[in-house]
Amino acid sequence: ILALGPVSGAHLNPVVTLVDRVFGGLGNTDAAGYVVAQVTGAGVGAVVANLMFQLSAVEWSTRTRSSGALWLAEVVATFGLVLVVFGVARSGRSSAAPFAVAAYIGGAYFFTASTSFANPAVTIGRTLSNTFAGIRPSSAPAFVAAQVVGAGIAVAAVRVLYPDVAVAAHDVVVPHETAAMLSDVPEVLFVCVHNAGRSQMAAALLDHHGRGRVRVVSAGSEPADEVNPAVVAALAEAGLDISAELPKLLTDGAARAADVVVTMGCGDACPVYPGKRYLDWELPDPAGKTLDEVRAIRDEIDRRVQLLLAELA
Repeated sequence: ILALGPVSGAHLNPVVTLVDRVFGGLGNTDAAGYVVAQVTGAGVGAVVANLMFQLSAVEWSTRTRSSGALWLAEVVATFGLVLVVFGVARSGRSSAAPFAVAAYIGGAYFFTASTSFANPAVTIGRTLSNTFAGIRPSSAPAFVAAQVVGAGIAVAAVRVLYPDVAVAAHDVVVPHETAAMLSDVPEVLFVCVHNAGRSQMAAALLDHHGRGRVRVVSAGSEPADEVNPAVVAALAEAGLDISAELPKLLTDGAARAADVVVTMGCGDACPVYPGKRYLDWELPDPAGKTLDEVRAIRDEIDRRVQLLLAELA
């Protein structure tokens, strides 16, 4: 997870990917691509493992795993895994995800009757290895079905325990923003309280003017349920469509990844790290303002954004 997190978020598990899709962290195309890659990787891994131990490349498992107790164990194991993954992300501690997930998987292996497959890709991969860890192909569909059931129950639990989970969907499993650390393109993080007005406008405008020369992220210390409609309208007048955007929670990972952090009324909520540039823009909050008033705020943000871009360039 630590190695692949900056690349893809390191889901490594079809049920985690599909749950992330449910919460809006991935689109259909990306989710489908992830699942194909995960299943393919599991198959290739099993083949390589067989060859390393001087076995045939493919040895179909003859180990039957078929009982109500094992299926229940898979439901429980998958439920717990999904709850850990999304609970850590929603609570703003995505940087701890690799360790939390590893600890959970290790514990579930020893304390569930099925040794916690909890992963459809792993289940399919294990059908290719006739060892103690394998599973007969005819037993695999029931395991996968149990994993899907466990994931479904976890979705319901996460919605109850973390009603704003969608705002942190992009941080599953590892914040995608950390990919910027691997690039020479500077990253700017805009932060306001609700991520529904000023920071959304600043991010959209900088992304528009930057044209790939800068990476832009926005977040809020207390994200709202939706972006301010007046802000959406004001940006639409400028030819920018943010109607599909959702307010996102400010996370430690996002702050670590940024080269420049611009706060707008919530400076105390943003973690401070050495080597980052911090700016605080005093701007009126668009909440409750008329469209004319929001236009004025938009224009002032646009002016500041272009000055910032000139400095970064």
